[in-house]
Amino acid sequence: MRTTTLGTNGPEVGVIGLGCMGMSYAYDMEAKREEETSISVIRGAIELGATLIDTADVYGPYTNEELVGRALKDGYRERAVLSTKVGLEVSNAAPAAGTMPGLVKNGSPDHIRQSIDASLRRLGTDHVDLYILHRVDPEVPLEDSWGAMAQTVRDGKARAIGISEASVEEIKRAQSVHPVTAVQSELSLWTRDRLADVVPCCVENGLAFLPFSPLGRGFLTGRFTSFDQLPPDDMRRRLPRFQQENLMANLAIVQRVRDVAERVGATPAQVALAWVVAQGQRVIPIPGTKTPKYLRDNVAAGDLVLSDEDLAMLDNAPQPEGSRY
Repeated sequence: MRTTTLGTNGPEVGVIGLGCMGMSYAYDMEAKREEETSISVIRGAIELGATLIDTADVYGPYTNEELVGRALKDGYRERAVLSTKVGLEVSNAAPAAGTMPGLVKNGSPDHIRQSIDASLRRLGTDHVDLYILHRVDPEVPLEDSWGAMAQTVRDGKARAIGISEASVEEIKRAQSVHPVTAVQSELSLWTRDRLADVVPCCVENGLAFLPFSPLGRGFLTGRFTSFDQLPPDDMRRRLPRFQQENLMANLAIVQRVRDVAERVGATPAQVALAWVVAQGQRVIPIPGTKTPKYLRDNVAAGDLVLSDEDLAMLDNAPQPEGSRY
């Protein structure tokens, strides 16, 4: 796979990484999750060059970090660029704005200090390569949260720090305290908002941009054509874009992806990922998968270069119906 760097001076990584959330959390029924298969997918990703492995303490909660830690034994930790996140908690309270249902924000310095140690124990390592503030907590000054994040670098517990779902102003405020290595936000053909502001900011400042849900939570693969196809306890059943009326309208985006896929002899997933990679030198999508087949499909997208005509067709795809959350 082609490679890039995690920020201007960061480690080399494949242009496509691996998001591990769905192996333990949010998607599909728990009975369908097979730990040994997930471990083989994580190790397979590293062997195929998708060396950026992304998790978070809230996934599970906690069990996804434990799974990733088991997968990175036997020499795989040294070959991976490991990223985890802090700043969200599972709660029965009303969900925080801009997050999935059931999650609240906690960016307090005490929470960050305690969480990094707990994450390292679960991951079975003495440091992570990238520690990401999962969301900016409006109840805590960003400078305080970011100061605690920076302390994890000074303590040798994180090699670098990043921020997720932040505005340009928030990125600049964080930069004034300690260098930001990466910004993580949703980006796909059905979530293009950040192309207007955050992605250019990252390009200008040499930051990596890590798109999560680059396949539109699986929708852009063409897998779903009806709300009823979603598993009974799947988190997507609560998201506006997957409600039946919106879903039917959003199939027009999928059709545009399919049209380009047929032109270039690739799968819709590969085309959707290649479009994301084309948005910048250090734009590194982290699609999630639990199966070796889809892993190979996703990784192959790292070597798919779309023409200007193909990119223009995709750029002009319809905007999505329904909000993200």
